[in-house]
Amino acid sequence: MDPILVAKGESDLFLLPQMANRHGLIAGATGTGKTVTLQVLAERFSALGVPLFMADIKGDLSGISRPGGENPKIQARARQLRLAGWEAQAYPVTFWDVFGEQGHPLRATITDLGPLLLARLLQLNEVQAGVLTMAFQIADENGLLLLDLKDLRAMVQHLGDQAKDYLRYGNVSQASVGSIQRALLALEAQGADRFFGEPALNADDLLQTDAQGRGVVNILAADKLLGAPKVYATLLLWLLSDLYERLPEVGDLPKPKLVFFFDEAHLLFTDIPGPLLQKVEQVVRLVRSKGVGVYFVTQNPRDIPDNVLGQLGNRLQHALRGYTPRDLKAVQAAAATFRTNPNLDAAKALPELGVGEALVSLLDEQGQPGIVQRALIVPPESQVGPITAEQRAELMKTSLVAGVYDQAIDRESAYERLARAGARTVEDQARAQKAGAAPAGPVSPSLFGQVMEGVVGGLTGQRRHRSDTVVETLAKSMVRSLGSTAGREIARGIMGSIFGGMKR
Repeated sequence: MDPILVAKGESDLFLLPQMANRHGLIAGATGTGKTVTLQVLAERFSALGVPLFMADIKGDLSGISRPGGENPKIQARARQLRLAGWEAQAYPVTFWDVFGEQGHPLRATITDLGPLLLARLLQLNEVQAGVLTMAFQIADENGLLLLDLKDLRAMVQHLGDQAKDYLRYGNVSQASVGSIQRALLALEAQGADRFFGEPALNADDLLQTDAQGRGVVNILAADKLLGAPKVYATLLLWLLSDLYERLPEVGDLPKPKLVFFFDEAHLLFTDIPGPLLQKVEQVVRLVRSKGVGVYFVTQNPRDIPDNVLGQLGNRLQHALRGYTPRDLKAVQAAAATFRTNPNLDAAKALPELGVGEALVSLLDEQGQPGIVQRALIVPPESQVGPITAEQRAELMKTSLVAGVYDQAIDRESAYERLARAGARTVEDQARAQKAGAAPAGPVSPSLFGQVMEGVVGGLTGQRRHRSDTVVETLAKSMVRSLGSTAGREIARGIMGSIFGGMKR
């Protein structure tokens, strides 16, 4: 399989497809060309038939869906590097947006995330996280579906109101219930209510190719999402974990199954608990064997913890500005991570790099880092900069998932069933008082244990490529959320192992 020409320095620098799942780093100060470098890599992976997922912080990456070549700087760079066969072209794109404005809605259910990742998102302490876990366990045992935020609020409130009926699980204080409810309200204020719901994303829809065999570039609109950095980081971490859970072990492949770009990577690691960081390191290390390459994009390598940074074999380091003692120390640290080139002083070169220029070190056939070179990044073939709103809307109409996720569905779940059971209790008590009998006691948890049997059979089966309807997507979402308690625990098993360290 042809290697990917990334840059030209003392020699041509190629990213080997069989080494692309060994992960990578794109770093550099603002305005040094990181976004264009990311675009170039996306084009090359797509041309190889590798699907991608990336977040678009400023809207610039949408230009990959249109042919470029009109930018005079791009034309000049192509001539300067004497690129044979370079031509302007567009690449297949699917747009996603948690808010459903600049792409197809991207959703997950509360059950998909599970209590441990949600506890981190809500910034709960150990006691509050334990109460949240109890709410999930009781909902599982009683067939109460946790799909959106109102379901979780209703379940937590029910747990607080009927705490004495659940003493076998542990004590529940009203203070913990109140703290969780306040955290849920704050999360909703950040727009997280748009993220939780159905139809939930099927990860298979991120692994698509077009009719020409090119990998689809999945672009998540993240400009508004960055206003809620915890939601942004949790969403991408959940996606990576879901891929890890779903994909089979494949070992080393000729090319990756998927390449995952984590832009603004520092948001993932800001204020991250130690045990969770260890599990993130574990996922990054192990997801390689699932055929997934993870590339972190950030301003400074210091944003990435050392144990994660050490796993990033392919590195493209744009300019770092060194004006203060702290900046100079960061430049020295970044330069020290490269394999030494006797003809290049990396620490001196880093502040001097121009736009579109980088220090590049890529893995060779044996998986060893190449000697660092100062090089010019090859120009992209697609448009640099955003497309218009009209062009985006037209692409959404013809995308591979058009009509599958666009309409939100709110089916019966924990909120509706708890509300109905509560209404029945009030009616029963009123009838009992009218008849002169003793008022009815609290509702037994067993009243909530009615599972809709027979729904699962006939809804299972593999997802048909590119052709699922809204009904089929909902049906498969029902299968994921309506399974037995054991089934749901298995579904969250990997994520529980990933984030289980938070409880200790």
